[in-house]
Amino acid sequence: MSFSKKIFPILALGILSFSIQATEKFRVCADPLNPPYSSKKQDGFENKIASLFAKQLGQEVEYYWFPQRIGFVRNTLKSNIGDTKQFKCDVIMGVPAGFDFTATTNAYYHSTYVLLIAKGRGWDNITIPEQLRSLPLAKQESLKIAMFDRGPGTAWLQNNGLLEQGVPYQTMTGDHENNTAMMIQKELQAGNIDMVILWGPMAGHIISQQPNAYKILAMKSSLNMKFDYSMAMGVRYPDKQRKALLNDLITKNQTEIKKILENYHVPLLAIPEQKKHNDD
Repeated sequence: MSFSKKIFPILALGILSFSIQATEKFRVCADPLNPPYSSKKQDGFENKIASLFAKQLGQEVEYYWFPQRIGFVRNTLKSNIGDTKQFKCDVIMGVPAGFDFTATTNAYYHSTYVLLIAKGRGWDNITIPEQLRSLPLAKQESLKIAMFDRGPGTAWLQNNGLLEQGVPYQTMTGDHENNTAMMIQKELQAGNIDMVILWGPMAGHIISQQPNAYKILAMKSSLNMKFDYSMAMGVRYPDKQRKALLNDLITKNQTEIKKILENYHVPLLAIPEQKKHNDD
């Protein structure tokens, strides 16, 4: 049974909270340039949620910054400071629920990939993604839709006979000045692509920059292709006390967390019933 479903005496919860608070810092592992999630300006939604939690714990947020690339967990959450036993940070604010490389909290939001369409380029009549496969051939051949090396969008294009209309991009940009959302925004503005199948929070970031310039259509999961995922927070596997406290904070702040995510135009779906993980 997960922590949120257990009933603890008030005294026990107080002891748990005090033990974590004794560190005096809410220590977050984060990417310094990863809108809409995090940035050194602390203007991402993960920054806002971290600040919310820290305030309730009477702590100060402290960041260890590292680009979110391959090896992120190894170089942050599981990495020690020098020769000490002190870890560089304690919480990753956004990981897939059930993520293998960390223990995960209860999910705090559920989103989906979307089809993001630039308005005013002849595609405004598209109301469901499946319409793209039945367009007149000449119209279909003019389509430029972004596809990624890692993501269900590429498989969807292939399954719908639209792979030749795909414009390939790397999921990890390797660019110190632009993350994927920023890069795609520039490509859309430049006219290099007309639309993109993109993870919801990233699409939300693009919409937030130009709210009236885009149309957004949710991609629907099927038995053979999944587009929607739950997101949680990641901690080290032995850190059960911190995980329990975070689960409590997530439960108590669901309304406020939803407001924060909606302010960032994140497309939200109901969080499915959560499965028990072997680290519980």
